[in-house]
Amino acid sequence: MAELPIAPVGRILKNAGAQRVSEDAVNALAKYLEEKGEEISREAVNYAKHAGRKTVKASDIELSC
Repeated sequence: MAELPIAPVGRILKNAGAQRVSEDAVNALAKYLEEKGEEISREAVNYAKHAGRKTVKASDIELSC
């Protein structure tokens, strides 16, 4: 089951210039964003642990991208 709500993902596509967006396209983008988000999150957690922190900071996320 998807973690991201579908409506905001559809708005991302619309804001990018799409006139119409299929449900399959929204689901595909949501899946990709979740996978990429998990990768970035894992890296950010590793950066925080390496720095001796339990808290993930914005700088950890930025380093992960």
